[in-house]
Amino acid sequence: MKLKEISRTAIQSWSPAQHHPIYLATGTSAQQLDASFSTNASLEFFELDLAEPSLDMKSCGSFSSTHRYHKLVWGPYGMDAQGHPSGVLIAGGEDGNVILYDPAKIITGESDVVIAESDKHTGPVRALDVNPFQTNLVASGGNESEIYIWDMNNFGSPMTPGPKTQPLEDISCVSWNKQVQHILASANPSGRASVWDLRKNDLIIKVSDHSNRMHCSGLAWNPEVATQLVLSSEDDRMPVIQMWDLRFATSPLKILENHTRGILSIAWSLADPELLLSCGKDSRILCWNPNTAEVLYELPTSSQWCFDVQWCPRNPAVLSVAGFDGHIDIFSIMGGSSQTQSQRQADQISNSFGNMDPFGTGQMLPPLQLPQANAPPVTVNLLRKPPKWIRRPVGASFAFGGKLVSLENPKLNPQQPTSHVVHISQVVTETAFLKRSDQLQATLSSGSFVDFCQEKINAAENEFEKTVWSFLKVNFESDIRSKYLELLGYNKEELALKLTRLVCSVQNLWLFEYCKIFSLFGFLQDVDGLITQALLTGDFDGAVDLCLYDNRMADSIILAIAGGAELLEKTQKKYFTKTHSKISKLISAVVMKDWHDILKTCDLQNWKEALAAVMTYAQPEEFFSLCDLLGGRLEVAEDAQLQAQACLCYICAGNVEKLVSCWTKVQDGYCPLSLQDLVEKVVVLQHAAEQTQRSGSAAVGILLAEKMSQYANLLASQGSLSSAITYLPNNTNQVCNTAQLRDRLCQALGCQAVAPAAPVQTQRAQSQLPARQHSSALPRHPFRPVQPAVVPQPSAAAAPVLMPTPASAPAQLQYYQPVRPQNGWNDPPALNRAPKKKVPENYTPPAPITAPIMTPLGADPQAQLASSGAPQAMVPGPHCAQVPYSGMHQQQLSPPPMNPAVPQTSMEGPPGAPTGDVIQPLQSIPAEKILKKPIPDEHLVLKTTFEGLIQKCLAVATDPQTKRKLDDANKRLEALYDKLREQTLSPAIVGGLHNIARTIESRSYTEGLNIHTHIVSNSNFSETSAFMPVLKVVLTQANKLGV
Repeated sequence: MKLKEISRTAIQSWSPAQHHPIYLATGTSAQQLDASFSTNASLEFFELDLAEPSLDMKSCGSFSSTHRYHKLVWGPYGMDAQGHPSGVLIAGGEDGNVILYDPAKIITGESDVVIAESDKHTGPVRALDVNPFQTNLVASGGNESEIYIWDMNNFGSPMTPGPKTQPLEDISCVSWNKQVQHILASANPSGRASVWDLRKNDLIIKVSDHSNRMHCSGLAWNPEVATQLVLSSEDDRMPVIQMWDLRFATSPLKILENHTRGILSIAWSLADPELLLSCGKDSRILCWNPNTAEVLYELPTSSQWCFDVQWCPRNPAVLSVAGFDGHIDIFSIMGGSSQTQSQRQADQISNSFGNMDPFGTGQMLPPLQLPQANAPPVTVNLLRKPPKWIRRPVGASFAFGGKLVSLENPKLNPQQPTSHVVHISQVVTETAFLKRSDQLQATLSSGSFVDFCQEKINAAENEFEKTVWSFLKVNFESDIRSKYLELLGYNKEELALKLTRLVCSVQNLWLFEYCKIFSLFGFLQDVDGLITQALLTGDFDGAVDLCLYDNRMADSIILAIAGGAELLEKTQKKYFTKTHSKISKLISAVVMKDWHDILKTCDLQNWKEALAAVMTYAQPEEFFSLCDLLGGRLEVAEDAQLQAQACLCYICAGNVEKLVSCWTKVQDGYCPLSLQDLVEKVVVLQHAAEQTQRSGSAAVGILLAEKMSQYANLLASQGSLSSAITYLPNNTNQVCNTAQLRDRLCQALGCQAVAPAAPVQTQRAQSQLPARQHSSALPRHPFRPVQPAVVPQPSAAAAPVLMPTPASAPAQLQYYQPVRPQNGWNDPPALNRAPKKKVPENYTPPAPITAPIMTPLGADPQAQLASSGAPQAMVPGPHCAQVPYSGMHQQQLSPPPMNPAVPQTSMEGPPGAPTGDVIQPLQSIPAEKILKKPIPDEHLVLKTTFEGLIQKCLAVATDPQTKRKLDDANKRLEALYDKLREQTLSPAIVGGLHNIARTIESRSYTEGLNIHTHIVSNSNFSETSAFMPVLKVVLTQANKLGV
């Protein structure tokens, strides 16, 4: 894409990479004239401003000179010491002079811009270059093989790199090595290049083409490989670029051929060694990859020759091209559109005529409107590969399970093949969280909840946390309610002792007062007389009323007891209505057993007393609901401390969901450790509730399911995948993304996801058929069969054996229950079917099958099986592949005893059976044995190694689920052995399997998993899907168990 242009017939040089903003210096070119034949010469500086949409570059300064130039080089000398803030511009003149300019002074418009000048060369100076390591050193080349090394600190006395080369020739270009600071190369038009060592002050090697047609116009060193350089030829007979390696200097290493005429200039990108620019007499500008000799990019140019091309040191995507058409064009190799250029050309034509009609009508011209082409604008093709400066040197991305995938592109020799290594590492950021999670998992495995709770009590940071764990611990001890009362501060033994002392003191005081009163009043009062009369007449109701009237409460209660239960209940109500004290409500609740009223109306500051009363008097069937009631009141209290105490009530009630809700409100903020605190309490309370309430696990609520999903997700992010999947709730519909998380965990662990069971009541089979050995491809997961479809059938028909629901099947799948006689030995398994057919009223069930249906000699077994109408069920095979399932292909069953009432010679088969005089019984035909080919000897080590590893894992594994996985894997690996017998696997897969076997022998299971991943990613899925997932499970379990 063209960015800018300068209308000058000039040579050019970019400002150093350290300089900002970017400038382009131009100088009047020697031996070139413009259309005006002007002999004036000047230096000009232009600023590259890519934010400005115009193609014109802003001129920042100029200097009228008496010299015309063959070469310009801008070096960074003096920028660090602030002596020359813009560096130094070195110019090679046509009279043998080398001139040093100060660009900063030219830009600011000062007059004293020449730093130093020398005319030591005898001819025009066509070659200049600045040492990239010592920026004060400049090499120049002129006629008669003159090469000088100038030190800008002492410009008056240059040195030579060695004796002049013979025969004497002009020096067309010089270049410093980009890796070794004391190596300099020069070239002359005859095609020879010389390499100088300034430490030895001598020529060390000459490079020349044997065809003698190589006229060198350009020389450039490889930016990264110190011994490689390129030479370009301007001879039309040999328009090539030769790449030489000084270690093999007898012939070119590569030859780049695509120009049709001589090459005038080359430039090797310092930012990307795989980009080399060249321009020639064929008006083409090509961008090469010198390592592969292919053209990556061709710039759009005019029809004029381009004699100089240069990369911008600061912006590696920008380059400049000077042409004989009087323009210097600035391009970007990152592509773009040519629409701006077309618009600019139209504007220039319009401006040339002005606003008036050129034909003298005196009318104003309308604004020029370019025709809108239907075709899209011409777009310049991009590079075939991204340049090195925009490639990522490193990269990292987090993957599921806390995995960090990182890559790096190391700087290697371009001649060597590039190796890309991807590192996968486990990132753990919450070590304390994982440690506590492992402790909880160990407690769940061992069942030592009392010790776990005691550890939490000892490590509690505050009194409330200690109390919570004490309440949880009580659930696993005996006499739970008494322990709860002790935690609330009510010890029965201490209370009994206090009551004994108090009663003794009260009795002594009462006896003294009674004797005193009796001595004062030695006669009966009127009320006593009435009570006496009522008792003597048997009027207990009247006597109780008189006692209540005289406020003799104890006498009224005693008399009410004698009067019967009904009178006692009335008296209790009257007593509680009349009596008002601090504990009257408590006494009322104890006597009347109305605890709901007490818990609804009691002062929440006395919540401990209320809970203790419930502990003492509540019946088992109402205990949990009463604790919930008190907890609900505490949770909505305004006092934050009372809200926290609601957790204790929910623990007593065993209400996990409400405990989660209350604890979430009490906790400040969210962090992994606070979530771990909650999950520990929830898990312990769940086990306690199952133990104390003697019930199964309660249904998981939405809030608890959300917290458990968060906890599982957090465990998975820390790499603890096996623990994470155990905490996921089964009712995945309640929380978003839970099903996705379960699927990802199953994929990562190498197991099959189990679909949640449908909430349908199961139907038990009335008769149990002989057990069949199902295919090893069936998932070994617990399942819950679905309610079968109701099908009209005879009353004697037996219930079917329900098949397991595959993981991918929907929960609404229904099973067909075929009609068949009872105890039929050849009953096929259940079959799912399409919409049910109505059974006709005159339907007669077929006769029972008492002998197997044998295939006639010479008949096709598959055709016979299809014609017999034997029902088949689709059983999930590996990776949910649908495989026909038939009872005939399972373990052979022994036939039941023959019915003696039926003659064997006249046995009648069901409809569709082959006809004949006699149907041979099963015992008369021996069963064929399927003989498998032996595994080739060179591959037998695979079976021995894999089976040996599984046996080692089985010997170490303690988890039943792990053992089931290993048993299943041992069976499913038969698919691999069958492919080895048939020799259907590709050599790459077989070689990879042998590499995995070697890693197993060296116990390098991680390396084996890496090889496994490489095989799977570079092979056909259908070829490896039957055994590679199983092999991954075995390697993962072996790595986990450390066998």
